[in-house]
Parts: sequence; structure tokens; C-alpha cells
Amino acid sequence: MNTLTIEARAVKVWFDEDNIWILLHDGRQLSTPLAYFPRLLKASPEQRQKFEISGGGTGLHWEDLDEDISVPGLLLGQGDLTRGR
Repeated sequence: MNTLTIEARAVKVWFDEDNIWILLHDGRQLSTPLAYFPRLLKASPEQRQKFEISGGGTGLHWEDLDEDISVPGLLLGQGDLTRGR
């Protein structure tokens, strides 16, 4: 990983119809299709909003959906790592 990936920290998260959007502490914005995360794709808008930013911004967690997302992993193009298990 390079330093731009390691230092990636979320400060804001929001959704549109098809994507999760993340504002990083350095001003970058990242959009990832919800299709990469089936639990989020199937969740209601209300369920999607019940998240916490963890690890100083390096992780996103949805307790009710049992979903965890690594912010640096998103920059590397990683989606749901549980698929195929």
C-alpha cells in the first residue's frame, strides 16, 4: 500500500440511489457502487444511515447489517470480501 491509501480516513459518508460516497480527510471524494456490498444494496435507506466511522476514519461499520468496510481497501478496489465464502 502507498501512503495515500494508508492515510485514507473518512470524515463523511452519504448515499445516492446507486453508490456509497465517502469524503476523505484530505478532500478527496470516493464513490463506490452499492453492488460491491450486497448487504448495503439490499438495506433500506434508513438502515444504511445507521453506521459509525471507526478506527479514526479507516473503517465503516453497520452493526444492524453486520457490515464492515475498510476505507483504504476501497481505494484498492476491494468490495465485499465475504463473497464466494
